[in-house]
This record gives sequence, structure tokens and C-alpha cells, in this order.
Amino acid sequence: MVVDGVTDETVDRLFHALADTTRRDILRRCVRGEMSVSRLAEAYPMSFAAVQKHVAVLERAGLVTKQRRGREQLVRMDPDAVGRARQALDELETAWRGRVDRMSRLLAQDPEENDPTEGPDR
Repeated sequence: MVVDGVTDETVDRLFHALADTTRRDILRRCVRGEMSVSRLAEAYPMSFAAVQKHVAVLERAGLVTKQRRGREQLVRMDPDAVGRARQALDELETAWRGRVDRMSRLLAQDPEENDPTEGPDR
């Protein structure tokens, strides 16, 4: 599946990153503005290195960008990345709705119309 240039690999990275509670929380915190990794680490009962790894997963998925400012690494959310995840979900929804609509039409048809053993001669 490719959604407006978004490959399966990109979608996999997005949803892998979003599947973790801590990473979603990091994103919510970064919505308010850029935050340093050290400031983010203060909010979690885990090591600084563990928070860095979470940020790295988010960065590989394109959900955040990191920028070094002096001794700090600042993390900023990329709102377009969430839009790419939404596009992938919208495409899946469209496909499923199409299937459900086709199934509904088939079920609504008169069964005798679809029965090959029934015919004008029988």
C-alpha cells in the first residue's frame, strides 16, 4: 500500500512508534512546544537512556525532530507525520467500507437471482 508517497515501511514505523504508551505521551508533551530530552526524562520512571531510545523511535518514524542547542537536544513534534498516519487509516477505512457495502448489496439481493440451480426451466 502506498498512500500519497507513504510506503508500507513508513506506515509500519509510524504505528510501531505510536503503539507505545510512553512514546504517545512524549508526543503529547511535545505538542505544547519543543522540549529537551533531559526535561522529558524527568517525567518518567526510567533512565535518561531509555527516554533517548523512545525519542529515537519517534524520530525514525518521522513523528519528531531533534535539534541540538548547546548541550541540550530539543525534541519537536512533526504534525505532518500524524497526518500521514491518518491517511493510512483513512485508506484502510475506505477499503473496508467498500467491502462491507458490496457484502450488504449481495445479502440484499434475492437469493433466487444468484442460485445457478434455479432457472426458468426448473
